[in-house]
Amino acid sequence: MAARPCRSSWQVVTTAEELSMETHHIHPELLQRQVRVLVVGCGGTGSAVLAGLPYLHQSLVARGHIGGLHVTVVDGDTISPTNCVRQPFTRSEVGHNKAIVLVNRINLFWGFRWEAVPVHLKSGTFISRNHSGDDLRAHIVIGCVDTRAARKAIRDAISGRSAVSYWLDLGNTSDCGQFILGEPLNERNRRSKLRLRTAAELYQEIVDPSLDNDNEPSCSAAAALDKQEPFVNSTLAHHALALLARLFRYGEINYHGGFVNLGSGANSVLRIDAQCWKKIRSVTKRRR
Repeated sequence: MAARPCRSSWQVVTTAEELSMETHHIHPELLQRQVRVLVVGCGGTGSAVLAGLPYLHQSLVARGHIGGLHVTVVDGDTISPTNCVRQPFTRSEVGHNKAIVLVNRINLFWGFRWEAVPVHLKSGTFISRNHSGDDLRAHIVIGCVDTRAARKAIRDAISGRSAVSYWLDLGNTSDCGQFILGEPLNERNRRSKLRLRTAAELYQEIVDPSLDNDNEPSCSAAAALDKQEPFVNSTLAHHALALLARLFRYGEINYHGGFVNLGSGANSVLRIDAQCWKKIRSVTKRRR
């Protein structure tokens, strides 16, 4: 179960009618070369994202993109019997690594050469695309992790000397969740008024490992379903993938994330607006 902003933060986004409609344009180089995507975590949400990425790849190629996507998946978890309840695994795969199983399945079906790295992303890992000898290389990092410590490891890995263009973070509780596309502060993304703020910048509590208190796996199928309703992961993944698809198809977006609530049926978007970002951060600071 991944951390998400509380409902009071959403209200800053949904009720501020004065927000301007700024536009973000895709980094031009992503339209001129094969795009390397790193998916961190392939549990409930990550597996749904991974299942949709081949369709994004196919749509890019069909529209003349050079190379489409090359995807690498990082996850050190092995499949448990409980995972077979709401994740795309079978009993015969119990005990095998999640990333390897899913990537092999996709490669066999689609004829790809995507890669699996069967380890957890650790603090100190460096993600870039410019320097030789890096642990991992990516233009876009998609985080689908379920602890604040893991999200902090992603934040640290794509900051500083890294040249990652975008970080797409997804997180959820039992029936709510968020997806936020940001441009991490690093060698590729300099400070600017309309640089897309990352989830970690807007909601600093989601990268605070001291707040992690629910790391134990569900001990039964019923407990797993109590923690997360069956379709929250796939719904969130589809919204996030649709945002990426729009960015590549039109070369621009006027929102960079959103919030989904299956309990109430309400959805809201996170617009590209410096004043909105400032208000969100002020709300989260008061809450802390």
